[in-house]
Amino acid sequence: MLALSDAQIGAWVASFVLPLFRVAALLMTLPLFGATMVSSRIRLYMALAITVVITPALPPMPQIDAISLRAGLLCAEQIIIGALMGLAIHMLFQTFVVAGQVVAIQMGMAFASMIDPANGVNVATVSQFFNMLVTLLFLSMNGHLVVFEVLVESFTTLPVGGGVLTGQFWDLANRLTWVLAAAILLVLPAITALLVVNIALGVMTRAAPQLNIFSVGMPVTIVLGMVILWINMADILNHYQALATEALQWLRQLVRAR
Repeated sequence: MLALSDAQIGAWVASFVLPLFRVAALLMTLPLFGATMVSSRIRLYMALAITVVITPALPPMPQIDAISLRAGLLCAEQIIIGALMGLAIHMLFQTFVVAGQVVAIQMGMAFASMIDPANGVNVATVSQFFNMLVTLLFLSMNGHLVVFEVLVESFTTLPVGGGVLTGQFWDLANRLTWVLAAAILLVLPAITALLVVNIALGVMTRAAPQLNIFSVGMPVTIVLGMVILWINMADILNHYQALATEALQWLRQLVRAR
């Protein structure tokens, strides 16, 4: 009969379950993988598969009692770390979503909304287009592989039991401001051009009060807005590279990786 001690059971639980919580929390908050259109069962299977693959390369885990308060605190710590890592990448995607929302309001397309299958909320069609664009760029440039590489490295730079990222919460608030600033800079040329168009329509209305601005101005603003947005898309790849590089660098700083 196979006899197992409490120390052996605790070591097995710690070596697999604790990394599993960090990996699962990352997948739950990571864009695309954590979307509502991806089944929770599939995300769980992916977390189990990734944990099985990376477990042999991880440093030794602390010895814990499988049923104890310390084990629960360590699991909560891993959930917080994984969720913060996923949120760091989620901010990159939300930068483009906010940029699409801002330019949609300026060009009069804010009323044209659709259900976002990833988040289950109504968003402007321009925002959804930007979201799909950044998703394809992120996957085509192997951004998800970089995230998984940082995840594996985080178990060395931020070991289990080393404490949660208390010093990074203030930086997280600053990153929320970075999202809004980066979104505005992304579509600043389009916003400026649409502002000139709106000023011109206002001057026309002032010069000819009998002109119906709603029947003339809205179609003109939408058509010119689509043209301006198309011109602005010519430099979208350079903007994405700069924002993605900054987001991934912050992800490494978050877990104190090289």
